Amino acid sequence: MYEFLKYQKENGVATISLNRPEVYNALNNEITFELQAALKEAKKDAEVRVVVLTGEGKAFCSGQDLKASSKEPNRSFSDSIHKRYNPIIKGIRNMPKPVICRLNGVAAGAGCSFALACDLIIAAEEAKLIEVFVNIGLVLDSGSSYFLPRLVGSAKAFELATMGTRVSGKEAEAMGLVTKAVPLEQLDEAVKGYTDFYAVAPTRAIGLMKKMLNKSQSSSLGEALEYEAYCQDIAGATNDHKEGVNSFLEKRKPEFKGN
Repeated sequence: MYEFLKYQKENGVATISLNRPEVYNALNNEITFELQAALKEAKKDAEVRVVVLTGEGKAFCSGQDLKASSKEPNRSFSDSIHKRYNPIIKGIRNMPKPVICRLNGVAAGAGCSFALACDLIIAAEEAKLIEVFVNIGLVLDSGSSYFLPRLVGSAKAFELATMGTRVSGKEAEAMGLVTKAVPLEQLDEAVKGYTDFYAVAPTRAIGLMKKMLNKSQSSSLGEALEYEAYCQDIAGATNDHKEGVNSFLEKRKPEFKGN
């Protein structure tokens, strides 16, 4: 179904792998549209409870394929961003399920933005994140100007953006840029620890909490309180809420179905 992606579904986990390892999973037109489609597929599939985004080979994603873009010298940057990149970021952030970045190698430019858009980033200590835009005279895009200061503060974000600082997975964990960093050989096990949890969790409630946390970035306290109450009514009407209460009263482990 996909030429430049691998899409695998198993036990409630959809794994989307960027699959251009020969160019470090650089982003041409085709892979960006395929990634949009894969995110929509995972969103619509009720059997999918958690999504993993990763890269094949040594890299996560090296950003825009400059060789491919050089063949379109008169292209509009804003058109490319609006049609190719922004829908991916929105697809990740609007996914009503957890999206975990399995950061196996370098994440540069838009590839770094893709990682930062995920709900959790589990990184190999050896992986590298770099906002490489400044090195070719460009500015942050694909949401990095939004995510960076919220994760590391404005001063550190300015440094990372304007100096194109290369940060290892281990360093990124220390500064709060990634959720967890482990040696590369332990990466799959670390990711599995999260996917095992989310694959049997109350998915609808988690999706609502994701929406609440997204909305809180631009909400007043009063607005957040109102939205919490609104979402709690929705969560309270789910089968998983009923199962959670029943399992508590019956002193057993809940069996959440994600609805």
